[in-house]
Amino acid sequence: MMQESIAALTAEITTAELNNPAELDAFRISYLGRKGRLADLFDQLKTVPAEDKRAVGQQLNALKQQAQARFDEAQQAAEATADNAPANPDFDYTLPPVPNALGTRHPLSLVREEMLRIFGRIGFAVAEGPEIEDDWHNFTALNFPENHPARDMQDTFFVESRTGGMVDSADDNSQTHQSTNPQPHLLRTHTSTVQVRVMETEPLPIRRVMPGRVFRNEAISARAHMMFHQVEGIFIDEGVSFADLKQTVYYFVQELFGADINIRFRPSFFPFTEPSAEIDITCLICKGAGCNICKYSGWVEIGGCGMVDPAVLENAKIDPEKYSGYAWGMGIERIAMLKYQIKDLRLFTENDMRFLRQFEAL
Repeated sequence: MMQESIAALTAEITTAELNNPAELDAFRISYLGRKGRLADLFDQLKTVPAEDKRAVGQQLNALKQQAQARFDEAQQAAEATADNAPANPDFDYTLPPVPNALGTRHPLSLVREEMLRIFGRIGFAVAEGPEIEDDWHNFTALNFPENHPARDMQDTFFVESRTGGMVDSADDNSQTHQSTNPQPHLLRTHTSTVQVRVMETEPLPIRRVMPGRVFRNEAISARAHMMFHQVEGIFIDEGVSFADLKQTVYYFVQELFGADINIRFRPSFFPFTEPSAEIDITCLICKGAGCNICKYSGWVEIGGCGMVDPAVLENAKIDPEKYSGYAWGMGIERIAMLKYQIKDLRLFTENDMRFLRQFEAL
């Protein structure tokens, strides 16, 4: 069966028409692309009996070289023909040039950079991690035991490879906790995954801020999206207290929004912090009078925070009797909506030039 497929593909490659750029591109995609016919045959090589693999592999390599040589020869011939073509006598060189407008940074990029600059001024360095994560870093290490109700707080996109198995995790060298059983993989639901990786690998004390894109299976509306961005931070050292956390939050909010902004902390629950709190500020859109963004309360939540739970420290092999720390997380979209008084979250991803051009001067 494999020999027949190779013979049939050889005949197709030999007789394929390569007389114009469209045919050249179709040939490249169909036979030489990563998802082309040749790639499929190489994938099927694993089904060939061991005693025949060497011979079949040599045939496939020879066929690939033949296809590449035929493509290169036809492409060179087409380029030589184009170089020798006479200039178009009908072209009017007095026509005005086509405007070449320069692009600008997206409002989310502007806010992200400003947030990182503010935290950078008080010593927080940036850390990043993979968007496809394993269950340990996304849930278990953050004090989400299996079947714990807290997992229901986040609707998760799970990931499988093309062959039906789980994808390989990124940089699992630090996962001394793992067993031989495969873990489910998923699109991370928060950038807290990077906090775990940092705690597992970096020396103490730790002072890091983690920006990144996260994913949750949520209905898209003016206030929610299935893909959004977060900036989280963590500080771990000896003698860290909730007072240190509050001063960090006060500093950030006043630097970003101004010294006259009111801030409040509401008791809350997060599996990975204890005690935990929601961070609210005066709604900048209605100035506290009440609107649809603040649900007519005059306050808008910008993030969550708390002291790192001792169980999370233990999962990262950090002694909770000696060290303590605080962590927080904020949505970049929420901050941008308040800063620029945007009332619909969907505008950030619709690529409407009328919306984006408003930020050209920033």
